[in-house]
Amino acid sequence: MKDWRVRAYLLAILPVIAGSNVIAAGGRPIDIPERIRGAGRVVVAQVTTVTANWRTNSYGDQLIVSQVALRVEETLKGTPAAAAMLNLEGGTIGNLTLHVSSLPSLSAGERAVFFLDPTSDGSTIPHLKGLGILKLDQNNQVRGSSLRLDDIRRMASSVK
Repeated sequence: MKDWRVRAYLLAILPVIAGSNVIAAGGRPIDIPERIRGAGRVVVAQVTTVTANWRTNSYGDQLIVSQVALRVEETLKGTPAAAAMLNLEGGTIGNLTLHVSSLPSLSAGERAVFFLDPTSDGSTIPHLKGLGILKLDQNNQVRGSSLRLDDIRRMASSVK
């Protein structure tokens, strides 16, 4: 009899637990066309260097921020330029590493579609944090998805 009560209790609270996870996870998904519209620039680029430095954010917190130099291959939105500098929270200085859960880490040689927003110092930050970086594999497919670079190009040309 006791086993039955435990099962009934678990079945009764399972929807509540599942619902709270969905609510806690945040808002609605943001599709690629909306990301394109919201970003100041969208480029296909390769990371050339990553240099981590200490920075103080607007709240006075000391953070590791990586300056990521990008060689732009193609501009899908915005003013074309051969290079861009991306400030990305996280990185490694000495034996201290900061991982930011909402952002991917980047390494020299990686290619991605970058949705960029300008900063006051002339560099850029990823639009919508990690949603602003879609890493590409050697076949121009977004890693972990069926989305291809050609799909993003089509979306960008229809959003303009």
